[in-house]
Amino acid sequence: MGSSVRELAGATPATRDRYVDLLRVASLGAVVLGHWLMAAVTPDGVGNLLAVVPALQPLTWLLQVMPVFFFVGGFSHALSYRSLLRKRPEGSEGSVYSAFLRARLQRLLRPTMVFVLVWGAAALLVQLLGGGGGLTGVTLRMVTQPLWFIGIYLAMVAFTPPLLRLHERYGWAAFAGLAVAAGAVDVLRFAAGVPYVEFLNFAFVWLAVHQLGFLRADGRIHPRRAALLAGGGLVTAAALVALGPYPLSMVGMPGEKVSNMAPPTLALLAHGLWLVGAVELLRAPAARLLERPRVWRAVVAANGVAMTAFLWHLTAMFGVYGALLALDVDLPEPASAAWWTQVPLRLALAVALTAALVAAFRTFERPAAPATAPGAPGASGAGPLAALGATLCLLGVLGLSMVGFGGLLDGRTALLIAIPVSAPAAVAMTLGGWLLVERAGRKVP
Repeated sequence: MGSSVRELAGATPATRDRYVDLLRVASLGAVVLGHWLMAAVTPDGVGNLLAVVPALQPLTWLLQVMPVFFFVGGFSHALSYRSLLRKRPEGSEGSVYSAFLRARLQRLLRPTMVFVLVWGAAALLVQLLGGGGGLTGVTLRMVTQPLWFIGIYLAMVAFTPPLLRLHERYGWAAFAGLAVAAGAVDVLRFAAGVPYVEFLNFAFVWLAVHQLGFLRADGRIHPRRAALLAGGGLVTAAALVALGPYPLSMVGMPGEKVSNMAPPTLALLAHGLWLVGAVELLRAPAARLLERPRVWRAVVAANGVAMTAFLWHLTAMFGVYGALLALDVDLPEPASAAWWTQVPLRLALAVALTAALVAAFRTFERPAAPATAPGAPGASGAGPLAALGATLCLLGVLGLSMVGFGGLLDGRTALLIAIPVSAPAAVAMTLGGWLLVERAGRKVP
């Protein structure tokens, strides 16, 4: 691995925006660290440290960095789709779309499907043997929760072509339209009490952040605009929390009536603006740091395993707690002095176990064979087939993030857009959708 990382780092073209790679790794790393720190596990169950110590909730304004990842995704998707457009014959946009989806989804879904199948088999075995209670049952329910991020990201990939065209025509106005729509949803939700309308903000909020990535790809977020985004977003988020129905925490809290995350709110969008502006203001000094060979090699190495580490980090965390309980190690009361003293040990063990899981599964994150050669207009049906596959993947992954693997043999379901979905059905949708995307991406005339 060391030699390949060195070769990849050395072959980096001068035109590559290294800061984007750093932001991708740093944002996922912050999410992983946040999950490890927030877990308040006791022999009686799993809680949230932010609920135990509400005074820590303002830290989520720094550590809730998922908007940065989606912002970076918009930047990367714009460059990738435009590159395919330049290489494809005129009039073959459906073929371009299918190839784009296949290329973007391969590295995302290959490690995800391995994670899902391994955990599905483990859950089935545990429940056949009569297990599934205590911490094991909690793990089976919660280990799939981070998959919501994969589902939302799939939607962003699928919507890239039409939203990129809107961006190219309207620029900042396209972003503003999505932001206004997010605000309108919250008005209908909180002021008018319209049921279920809040779920539209899973699209409007995250796609608005994604749209900022398009603007960055075209060099339209210069330092002055970055400062306006950071300052305006921070002030707006603070005002919304202080004066509106929005909670202080920018991550979900157990038992709360309103969450800024699920579904997303206008306050979370304002938080995303402040984060995007802040990271853009740091671009110049970070770019100078990334010119150092050792630093850049570290970023390249981390990027090669980031998705695998993200998928398996909760497995590692629950594995650490399970081992501590099995060894009769005392788990102190969350937020007590003894609990804080034990944090470095738990983090070190979680890092070590995550590294072992990454070593076992990292090969599935390596890019597969590239998409087929540019297709001609005759590759009919490739675009709709790819869109159908992406939709099935999206629904399957989101469904699995909600239902988990607990109660696998009992027919446990969760509501996905008012439709009950079981874990086997979610896995089938994800796998079937991926196969459709693969088939569409390979279609040539």
